[in-house]
Order: sequence, then structure tokens, then C-alpha cells
Amino acid sequence: MKRIVLLALAGMFCVLPLGAATEVHDRVVRGAIVLREIAAAPDSGIPQDLLDKSACVAVIPGLKKGGFIFGAAYGKGLMSCRLDNGNGPWSAPSMFSLKGGSFGLQLGAQSVDLVLVIMNLSGMASLLDSKFTLGADVSVSAGPVGRTASAETDAWMSAEILAYARSRGLFGGLTVKGSAVRPDRDANHVLYGREMKPRSLLLYPTDPLPKDAEILLEQLNRMSPPRAAR
Repeated sequence: MKRIVLLALAGMFCVLPLGAATEVHDRVVRGAIVLREIAAAPDSGIPQDLLDKSACVAVIPGLKKGGFIFGAAYGKGLMSCRLDNGNGPWSAPSMFSLKGGSFGLQLGAQSVDLVLVIMNLSGMASLLDSKFTLGADVSVSAGPVGRTASAETDAWMSAEILAYARSRGLFGGLTVKGSAVRPDRDANHVLYGREMKPRSLLLYPTDPLPKDAEILLEQLNRMSPPRAAR
């Protein structure tokens, strides 16, 4: 009996890391798919000039709805920032989690894809903290929609982060307040096979890159190439 218990425990410890790895790699691939589908939408999407001015992009594929009316939500995502002081290619992704908060758009779905476009260095600096709250530590506004829509307005240009949501084929700006964002260090360790701090991933080149991460960065570079290459 003792031997059976030990074998069962060993099996559990073998399965859990495998499950964690599957979730992390799936998160990266799904994030790339969300961005690709948003970019392919003919009449809606994130304005190109806004994307080209952004410092970072974060994606939460399948943000879970615990009842948006009551502000309960939970999701795991990933983010990437422009290297070389905003002029270079996109960085290796860093994982994070989001919990709680209130959402200004009632989408009537059990989950949504959430995209955060970080517009300036102040918003980017918040991503490097151990924890920050959307709408409190960093300003968030619902982003404008439309490939050619102008982003040159005071409301949008003054926001540190612009939020978007997609559900059931609908895409639009989203008001987000009070959501706590934390680094997912365990997921970073799973993806890169070693401990990787968000600051190292988002500010400096990472080599080698996991294949899943390359897929995400290829999509980001197609959507908004490095400024030096435009």
C-alpha cells in the first residue's frame, strides 16, 4: 500500500508540470491567433497609427467572466514591448495574470479576448512593477476602433493604456477599472525553461526564443513593424 501511494504521488508531480507547460504554450499561441484575427478584420480593429505609436501590447485570450456586472473576472495573458527605446522589434513575451475589476461593456458572454495597448513609457513602467491596478496606478481608456480611425484626440492620447475586447465576432473599446495585474513568474519559467524576470524580457533581447514566442512576435511585427524599418 505504501508503494502504491508513493507511485500515485510521483504520477501527480509528473502530470502537473506537463499540464502547466500545455497551458503556457497554449496561451502564447492563442494570443497570436487573437492578434491575427483582429488584424484580419476588414472594417474594425485597432487604428494603425495608434499601434505604430504604442510602446507595448498585452493580450488575454479568453478572459473568464465571473459576472461582469459585479466586476468579477480572471484571466492569464502575455505582453510584449518594443526594444531599442521603442524603435526596435518586439520583445520576448512576459506572462501575467489579471484578476477582479469592473468592465464598462456588458458583452453577454462567458469569456472575451482582452487586448491592452500601452501607449507610453509611463504605462510601460507599470508593467515592470510587481503589481499594479488598472485605473488607479495607471490610466486606462476605451480605445478607438477602425483601421483608419484617428487616434489624435486628447482622451486617447493622454491615456497610458487603451483597452479593447472581442466576443462573438464583435470588437470594441472597453472601459476597465480596478483590475489587479501581476507578473506570472511561474509561467515565464515554464516557457523559457529558466527564471526570467519581466524587466529582462521586456527591455532586452532574449535568445534563444521558444518557437511559440516566435509566432507571436512575427504577428506583432506584421501588424506594426519596427519604426526603423518603416
